[in-house]
Amino acid sequence: MKIPYNLLGLFLVLNLVACKETTKKETATSTEVKTTEAEYNIPEYWIQDRVAKANKRLNTTEAGKVLWNAMEAHGGLDKWYGNGYFSMRFNYEPVDGKGIRDSYQTIDTWSNKARHNSITEPTSIFGWDGQEAWIKAKDSTSFAYDTKFWALTPLYFSGHPFVLDGEGVNLELLPEQEFQGTMQKVIKATYDAGIGSAPDDYYILYVNTKTNLVDAFKYIVSYPKYFPNGGHAPEKITVTQGTTTVDGIVFATGFKTYWSTNDKDGLGEYITKISVSDLSFSPTVEENFFSKPEGAKVLMD
Repeated sequence: MKIPYNLLGLFLVLNLVACKETTKKETATSTEVKTTEAEYNIPEYWIQDRVAKANKRLNTTEAGKVLWNAMEAHGGLDKWYGNGYFSMRFNYEPVDGKGIRDSYQTIDTWSNKARHNSITEPTSIFGWDGQEAWIKAKDSTSFAYDTKFWALTPLYFSGHPFVLDGEGVNLELLPEQEFQGTMQKVIKATYDAGIGSAPDDYYILYVNTKTNLVDAFKYIVSYPKYFPNGGHAPEKITVTQGTTTVDGIVFATGFKTYWSTNDKDGLGEYITKISVSDLSFSPTVEENFFSKPEGAKVLMD
């Protein structure tokens, strides 16, 4: 088919304009990425030093050896800190339908910072910048729970056993026991006074003797805002429901939580289903990603 010369000329002009506009857009996008993204800039020797210190400290006790072997089975502490910013969707669903907490969150595992986006209202966000908790939401119904308490709580589900590597964590080896037909090494973790926002919390990890993976853990909640006069909620037990491997790290794809009992497996009333999805690591986040954004308010105690 022949194209008239006048139309051909028009086509060439339009094509040239389109190419220029595309180049402008690509240049603008490239510039924007450079100015709005922050690299996960943790030097390799920092990670190596932190891992070496944890290795030395943990392998001086039998309980510590169990934890170290669990961290190795889950992918290794060096990979946990070296992979970059960790993201996931964490959907916490009590079976009574009350207090559902469903958010997509990104966590700086090196310095324990977090930012959450609501799944139902993506523009509603909250976070912890390492010093302050903040929130920016449509209204008070956007997050019908204590976002300051919840900012890092999901990490203490999905981040086991790595979240117990730090200073101020005390480990105790408990007798091995059978759980759901499999023998488990059992360790209890407590905290020095002043560590975290709830130093009276404890965790009891069940580490599979065959795989060294964490099959379940018991815990209590002693958050002072909930218990201003001391004390804590009844003990719960959370059981892993399937696993997946992301960038070399083994994660649970879900959990079931029960009230803890003294029965054989310790599983009382089933109270919460947790689904974990969209797991990933990234080398970059937006500049000031974890900081309080414009229009947000700081959450006070």
